[in-house]
Order: sequence, then structure tokens, then C-alpha cells
Amino acid sequence: MNKSNEVPERSSIPDESKWNLEAIYKNFEEWQNAFNETQTKIDALKNYSGKLGEGSATLLAFIKDDEAVSLELNKLYVYANMKSHEDLRESKPMELAGLAENLMVKYSAAVAFFEPEILALPEDYINECIKHEDELARYKFFFLKLLRQREHVLSHEIEILLAKTGELTSVPENAFTLLTDADIKFPDIIDEDGNKAELTEERWYRYSRSKNRNVRRDAFVGIYGTYEKYKNSIGALYYGSVKGDAFYATTRKYKNSLDMALFGENVPEAVYNHVVDTAKSYSPLMHRLVNLRKKILSLDEFHYYDLNVPISNEPERKIDFNEAVELALKALQPLGEDYIKNFKTGVASRWIDIYENKGKRKGAYSWGAYGTHPYVLLNFDGMLRDVFTLVHEMGHSLHSFYSRENQPQVYADYTILLAEVASTTNEALLLEYLLNEAKSDDEKKWLLSYYYDMVRTTFFRQAMFADFERETHSYVEGGNVLTPDWLNDLWKKLNSDCYGPEMKIDPELCVEWARIPHFYSAFYVYKYSTGFTAANAFASSILNHEDGAVERYLNFLKSGGSDYSLNILRRAGVDLTSSEPFERTMKFFEQRLNEGVKAWQI
Repeated sequence: MNKSNEVPERSSIPDESKWNLEAIYKNFEEWQNAFNETQTKIDALKNYSGKLGEGSATLLAFIKDDEAVSLELNKLYVYANMKSHEDLRESKPMELAGLAENLMVKYSAAVAFFEPEILALPEDYINECIKHEDELARYKFFFLKLLRQREHVLSHEIEILLAKTGELTSVPENAFTLLTDADIKFPDIIDEDGNKAELTEERWYRYSRSKNRNVRRDAFVGIYGTYEKYKNSIGALYYGSVKGDAFYATTRKYKNSLDMALFGENVPEAVYNHVVDTAKSYSPLMHRLVNLRKKILSLDEFHYYDLNVPISNEPERKIDFNEAVELALKALQPLGEDYIKNFKTGVASRWIDIYENKGKRKGAYSWGAYGTHPYVLLNFDGMLRDVFTLVHEMGHSLHSFYSRENQPQVYADYTILLAEVASTTNEALLLEYLLNEAKSDDEKKWLLSYYYDMVRTTFFRQAMFADFERETHSYVEGGNVLTPDWLNDLWKKLNSDCYGPEMKIDPELCVEWARIPHFYSAFYVYKYSTGFTAANAFASSILNHEDGAVERYLNFLKSGGSDYSLNILRRAGVDLTSSEPFERTMKFFEQRLNEGVKAWQI
């Protein structure tokens, strides 16, 4: 591709290296025509309000019309946003994205009557409708999930009141975002070249990986020391957020906040506890990793700011995109011919926007909608980690592809609990392949360090977050008040337990809870740990050639959201209500740690 170090303009990148958004709409004019038609159809949906109890034919008619609108609306939304991501300097795609966002809001308001109206109808009526209309039979699980909420839905008047309280209970998160994104300023530090550099949240990760220990220490003190100054304000905001969770849980007659958070996906508390308890039980493995890092880095003392610095340099050999695809295909071969065929189709059919260009959105993602093929945004730079990004995002995309090919629109989307499973399974398969094919000791060391970072950040760190949330909510629901000092003490204990005696707990670290935005969406982060666990269980069974493992995994990919997430995983051979997959993941981690000891001869 581009031979120089200069980032190219998009116009200089060949079409075969860009995604094909014209497969959705040929041009802006076609998008606008679809937008206008959809706007009219959204207005028509309001006519069903108050009529869903008039019979099965009316109910089916609404669902069909609603799905047709939703289908086109999602296409409008993803096209406009992906088009804007090609070059954020272009105003027209940004305008379309704004119009699509507004149309989404209009649609949500137009169909807001649906759930309350269904929940107000007798369950027998819904069942009779399903019996009388064959086409409604496919929506049985959809209605089952919806009707489960009935016991937690209150009178119409109270529901209206609760809806209005949403603006109040969202204040802590909104204030936290404004405070941390706009108002808080961090001190300057001296960078690796001896120059004064502005310290920001976005730059923290880069500085935390600096080979110069003074740089990463100063960045740590700058970031965390600043949050220490705001701990009273942020502590009050977080306390308000937890109180809001407790208020809704009590009002809606849940056992507690955790019960409310798990109810929607029908996840028993045992799964959440497995995440937290596994991390605690196997914390000695994390202690071993800290000790390994300390020895590799030849440190007398190990601090939190030593956790991100690479213990092995990434191989410098450049990998072109075609080679990256070949590596991916070889690594994913255990998934079978059909998976490989569809992966190749995705590459050949221009699902992927491959290279960086001026103005292009940073990072990587997989997106699309029912009615489109999946799309992948990359900023491929030819490094080994870019191959991991490729298989990760194509893991998402092929999960979406199989779901949309095998499920009706109502079940085509998989849940957040399942979202990271396929992508992480692909990474696990690639890691195994590359370790077996490593061309040098340095490459093997880098691959092991890549894996260690995944386990630490995706399982142990998220499990520690989950433990923190469980403790804070339980404390408040017990009638206590969260104070910054109590939060600091809890955070210190959790970090000490997780990382062990080799890591010195600096005073600044104790206030890290104050910079975690996920805590304002309570009990979400455990899903990162369950996704990592399920992926490792799948990869292990596939690589060990267990009978039916590949077939079960492909059936998982095809299931979309057609059942509760845990049922889908259980049928595929992974039971998250059991401790087995968690223990399997930890034993694999232990095996990799032993490999690291040999690789570094420590």
C-alpha cells in the first residue's frame, strides 16, 4: 500500500481496499429517498396505539410494519455513520448521521406504546394470538421475554412518574462525564525525549507503556493524583448513582440492584459470583504474573505503573494485508470449511475498510444491520497485533453473518453477554497457531505477553470491578453511606488481593475507582469476564478435537438471540452456571505462565 510514512488521502486508496457501502445505498440521493419513506412509515406506526388488543391480525400487522421500519431505519443509521467514519472532515455524511439519529429518536417515541400496552394485556390473549396466527409463532420467545417483566411493571401512573425520574437519576453519570472529560485538567509531564508534554486520559495508556520508568511513574501520579483532589465530588456522584440503582430495584420489587441487572438476560446470581470467586480463588496466578513481570523488568519494587510496560517488544517484521489474511485462515482452519469459505467471501466482497487515511475514524469495529452483510473498519498497519485485530473483528462479523443467515429479524441480534465470545475465540485460535509457528524466541515472548495482558485486563481486572460494584451496592442497600475513604479502602484491598504482595500499593492507586466510567452502568463489566471464559472454553474444546465441538460452536454462531444467552451457550457445551469453564480458563492461564517461565528462563 502506501510506501511512505505519510497518511494518504482516501482518494488515493484503491477501491478493493475499501468497504463497499454502495451495497447498502448507491449514493446519498438513494439514502435520502429511503429516509423520507421511512419517516412516513414511522408516523403510520402510531396508528396502532391502543389497538393491539383488537385481535391477532392487528398484532401481527403491527409487528410486520414495525420490523419493516426497523430494517430500513437500521440500514439508514449504519450507512450514514460508517460513511462519516471514512473521513470525519466531510460534513455531508455527518449531516446524514445526525438525521438518522433524530429519526431513531422519533421512532422510539412512536413505538413507546408497544411494551406497556402488551404488558397490560392478559397473557392468555397473547397465547391465543400465537395459536391463531401461524406467523406469530416465531415470536413466542420474544413475547416470553417481554411478559417476564410483568411482575416488575407498576401501575400506569407510577410508570409515568418513574420515566420522569430518569432525567434525575442520570445526573450523576452526566456530571461525571462533564467533570472528567471537560473540567479536570492534568499536569504536564516530561516525555521520553525530555520535552514537556500535556497529560490526558487518552495519552495515559501510551505513557504507561513507556520504557522510561520516570515517564510512566509521572503519568501515573499526574492522572491519579489529580483524581485524588476530586475524590469528594466524584464520590458523591457515585453514591448518587448507586442510590439510584437501589431506588429502582426497590420500587420495581427486585431483590436488590444486582438481581435487577441480571433479570433481563435471565442470568442467575451464581454466574456473577463465579466470575468474582474465580478471580479470588486463582489470584495466586496473577501474583505469579506480577512476580514474572518484576523479574523480567529487573525491578527492585513493582508498582501499578509497571503493569502496562511491554515485557517483550512486538516483532518488527511488516505483514502485508494479504499475508495477514493467510495467517488468519490458517489459524481458523479448525473451525471448518464453511467458516473459512465465509471468511474468504467477506474479504473478497469488500466487507473490510482496511487502511488508515486522513480523517478516518481511529480504532477498529464490526458493524452492519439485518439486511446488510457485516462491515469491518480497520486501520491496518502491518504489525502482528493488527492480525489479532483482523481475526477479532471478523469474529464479530461472522457471528453476525451466521446469526442473520439463520435467524428471523426478531432474533438476529445476539446479546451483549455473547458479544465478545466469537471475537475472543478467534484470538485464542490465532494465538495458539502463532505460538506453534513462532519464528523466534522473541516472537514467542511477545505472543505470551499479549495473552497475559488479555487475561489480566479482560478477566481479572473486570472481575475486580465486578467485586467492587457488588460490595458498594450491598453496602448502600444495607443502609450505609459511601464515603471517599471507604471507597479508597475497598479499592486498596481489592488491588492488594488481586495483584499480591509483590506490588506496592501507592496511595494514588486507591482512588482509581473515581476514574472508571463503567461504574455508572452498574453490573455490566462482568460480561467481559464471562465472554473471555466462554471463548477460552470453546477454543480449548475445538483445539482438543472434542467430539462435536466445531458443530456445537457453529450452532452457537447461528443462534443469534433466539433463546436466553446462557441456554445458547449451554447447548454449545459451555455452562456458565458451572465453575468448570472458569476453572478450565484458569488452568490454561497457569499453563501459559509455565511457558513464560521457560521462555524467559526465570
